[in-house]
Amino acid sequence: MTFRMPRRQFLMGSAMLAASTSFGLSTAQAQRASLRLAFWGGQDRANRTYAVVDKFTEQTGTAIDGEFIAWDDYWTRLATQVSGGSAPDVLQMDYRYIVEYASRGAIAPLDDFIGSTLKLDDFDEDQVAGGRVNGKLYGVSLGSNSAAMIYNATVFEEVGIAPPDLTTTYDDYRAMGEAFAAANIRNGIKVLSDSSGSDVVFENWLRQNGSALYAADGGIGFDEAALVDWFRLWADLRDAGVIVSAEDQALSTASAESSMIITNKAATTPIHSNELVVYQGISPDQLGLASYPLISDGAGGHYRKPSQFFSVSGASQNAEPAAAFISYFVNDPAAAKLLGVERGVPCTQTAREAVADELTPESRAALDFVTSLGALVGPLPPSPPPAAGEVSKALGNISQEIAFGMRSPEDAAQTFVADAAAILARSSGS
Repeated sequence: MTFRMPRRQFLMGSAMLAASTSFGLSTAQAQRASLRLAFWGGQDRANRTYAVVDKFTEQTGTAIDGEFIAWDDYWTRLATQVSGGSAPDVLQMDYRYIVEYASRGAIAPLDDFIGSTLKLDDFDEDQVAGGRVNGKLYGVSLGSNSAAMIYNATVFEEVGIAPPDLTTTYDDYRAMGEAFAAANIRNGIKVLSDSSGSDVVFENWLRQNGSALYAADGGIGFDEAALVDWFRLWADLRDAGVIVSAEDQALSTASAESSMIITNKAATTPIHSNELVVYQGISPDQLGLASYPLISDGAGGHYRKPSQFFSVSGASQNAEPAAAFISYFVNDPAAAKLLGVERGVPCTQTAREAVADELTPESRAALDFVTSLGALVGPLPPSPPPAAGEVSKALGNISQEIAFGMRSPEDAAQTFVADAAAILARSSGS
């Protein structure tokens, strides 16, 4: 399902403009400013975001017109807007795309605003670093999170086994799958969705093996043999009936509503920790979070990452008021209370303290999960290279071909490694 809703402009009278100086803008600047904002997400994120927009407009007089749309459609639309010179002033940016957009000049460096319009004094340093490309700041993190497995605790109770936790291995999921098959509840719900095409889950598995998704030079960080092992792992789970069918998995999109856990096809599926708030809001069952599956009882492959950024378009004529809005969004205690942890754990101590006493149970669970990972967390990898998003889509497509019996793991691995290398080389101009 695609969500898209243009936002009405918030226009305030001149009596409100005096407050604009609190955000580094003169009254004249605020009167002239009219911003466009774009982000991906569902209705809950939109409600929280627009509530913050309301407050910012009330205090500054800056008019903001916003639009939200589902993940897949967002990047298609944004690419069209950028190429057509009509990109929004403030746009939500992802870690896997930030290098690509920065290198193309599609988003602007924000360093000139730091310390004046853009306040980052109280910001977590690792989250600031996550938004830098070649030493310049191109994105301000909206929260930190980690990859997670969301599970349906109610379903596990119905099956009669314990849900996954921070110690659950791939072999454990195989045993759980046997218990699910024996219970045969909810029209044959499986224990796991099919994550063979997820670059995030694949990266976690690679990190557990001491490897990486991308090398320091921007090329792929794994070899063909590793990818064959990965595809065989999921083919075996598919053949054993542990994961959902190819037909069911093909129906899943980036929206929570069509996910395998919400449609009752699988009891466990990968998300990012901050998304628990959204999933719990649309599920009648009790949900929880666990780590990604472990290969063994050794080290995990997690890291704490910026959940997403706000960036400023490289073509924006309103870069300073756009930076002022971003600064308000990530720093103001009232904004923090409205946002909660839906976009991840706030990046400043002030914001964390503001939300601490007002978190819902699912928001508290998301926050606690990130802080509980302990030794499963390793260092943040370098920002993905340009065209990482294209590589991600290619992995999803070729894994689906394996699932439908169109390719063997060996053939798929050989093809993907060659295609991925060509994509990355083309994007770098080499």
